[in-house]
Amino acid sequence: MISKNQLKLLRALGQKKQRKANGLFLVQGEKNVLELIVSDLEVKQIFATRDFLDKHQEALSDYDCVEASLDELTKASTLVSNNSAIAVVAIPNLPVPKAHGWLIALDGVSDPGNLGTIIRVADWYGIKHIIASQDCADPYNPKTISATMGSFGRVSVTQCDLPAYLASANLPVYGAFLEGESVHTTQFAPQGIILMGSESHGIREHAAQHVSDKITIPAFGGAESLNVAMATGIILDNLRRQHQ
Repeated sequence: MISKNQLKLLRALGQKKQRKANGLFLVQGEKNVLELIVSDLEVKQIFATRDFLDKHQEALSDYDCVEASLDELTKASTLVSNNSAIAVVAIPNLPVPKAHGWLIALDGVSDPGNLGTIIRVADWYGIKHIIASQDCADPYNPKTISATMGSFGRVSVTQCDLPAYLASANLPVYGAFLEGESVHTTQFAPQGIILMGSESHGIREHAAQHVSDKITIPAFGGAESLNVAMATGIILDNLRRQHQ
């Protein structure tokens, strides 16, 4: 059973200021909670139905688990379905990653669903680190975590002074623009940074000044633009054709 204080905390963690104050975030849904078991994240507590706890008894043996009814979990969850398990997890203290290998940089991507999908796409293509501007969506927003479909445990997202990071990276920066060299013909360096902007503003000037190579995805139809997560996937696919 979920106590009143526990319910209050679970609901509070839906808010960014409360996540920051408590140093905690929520992981919701059966698949995402199970992903925690094979991650390095610190799980504080798991609330789950009896069916979930029985089904995964061995895997969950080292965790502090609280049995709760589906109705209780639904009241505590930000999801409209798949509420069989909710975990409270410590926000990791992540250092800013060194500029090495391939990274994704995001300038002003404010939609948590898009950020979560980009994390998922990065995981698919083996990108371990994402650098995000301070005004990007919160990587620990419940919508972001849900959209990653479990990839949140394998891809780190660090928010920092993005222009300063790009300036000191000493790596080629491939910025996605409406005009630039086609990704179909771009010869990517062995390592670098893929810089993506928001759908509404694109890459802003303070980050654009550090772009070494402007790239674009050629259009063959009449759509005005591509979703930023979809565009990231297309660019990474072309990159991985050259550098696996």
